[in-house]
Amino acid sequence: MGGTTGRPGLGRVVVGIDGSPSARDAAMWAAAEAVLRGSPLCLVHAADTDAPVPFLTRAEIVRSRQAGRELLDRMAEAVAARHPGLVVVTELADGAAPGSLRRAAALTGTIVVGHRGLGGFSALLLGSVGLEVAAAATTPVVVVRGAAEPAEAGVVLAAVRDEADVGCARTAAREAMLRKVPLRLLHVWGVGLSAGSRAVLRNGGEEAARDHVHVLTEISDRVREEFPDLTVHADGQKSHSVAGALVDASRHADLLVSGGRRSPGYLGPTLGRTTLGLLQHAHCPVELIPRQGPGHGSTS
Repeated sequence: MGGTTGRPGLGRVVVGIDGSPSARDAAMWAAAEAVLRGSPLCLVHAADTDAPVPFLTRAEIVRSRQAGRELLDRMAEAVAARHPGLVVVTELADGAAPGSLRRAAALTGTIVVGHRGLGGFSALLLGSVGLEVAAAATTPVVVVRGAAEPAEAGVVLAAVRDEADVGCARTAAREAMLRKVPLRLLHVWGVGLSAGSRAVLRNGGEEAARDHVHVLTEISDRVREEFPDLTVHADGQKSHSVAGALVDASRHADLLVSGGRRSPGYLGPTLGRTTLGLLQHAHCPVELIPRQGPGHGSTS
């Protein structure tokens, strides 16, 4: 397989493999993403044989590792059949899946996971591995949702909340450039249902709306300046549910890019209520960009 040179701003693609249909969909999405980026694809299977499991014999450990190796080989063959020019690297890790994926991604890679693994809790909307990886993300994480073979919508959607989401918008712009599709910046702000909230809307609604328009204009202007060849649409709307409005918008997107949030006492340093809602209910893959200082996210 011939190698290609990775494009600046987007690192290599790392995807977790566990034998589930969801993981297979994630691997195929990740392979297509790696082709777009011109980067290698790294398939990771975590055998988790380092865990202290009572009564696990050496022979059982060997069989587990062999099964993992065979799983990786089959997945690599399936990817190669669809993308014969893609460089595919496989990694059989002894540790648990979240840490193994983070180590494989290092400082610049993008981790891709399916929205549900092989765990026994079928009612979970997001598998435990995906939840843990997303909650403690230090590099971008994509949770592949939607149909296994989705119809192309022809747009990348970026959820932006404030000026600190410029980093998220930049990543979304790069993704849109790779796909040769427009970028839609969507700024949704919440409105309350109480009588007091309605009074605020009557008395200060216009001023608040101007503030939100200013945020959207600031971000869209910066993106257009940095990516002059990219078509950028900027939309703002108010809603009783920010997550609900973004989920609805995801019906018409190939990829939804959202900045990670820091919500003390919630699910982790990156995963807040809105981002969790997107990872659980979006109709397309969701790329979560963790907060890493100025320009990479905001509080929630």
